Amino acid sequence: MAHHKSAIKRIRTSAEANERNRSQRTRVKNAVKAAREAIAGGDATAAAATLNETVSTLQKMARKGILHKRTAARKVSRLAKATNALTKK
Repeated sequence: MAHHKSAIKRIRTSAEANERNRSQRTRVKNAVKAAREAIAGGDATAAAATLNETVSTLQKMARKGILHKRTAARKVSRLAKATNALTKK
């Protein structure tokens, strides 16, 4: 257990940030899952629309520091590649 005032505050603020970020990470997971389901559905227009929303969410979370920027870029790239493969069929 922390004894210094600053350490006690740091524990409290870390817990608050962790709680905030947990909901945001869940939001990212749900967005990526929706995009993957739309791609699996085979409808190119629905997949493209879902991809736009997902990209927006991923970039916002990377900007806020909840996801690393390269992690967000990698997820966007893979989803875009899969969506583009639908349009070529």
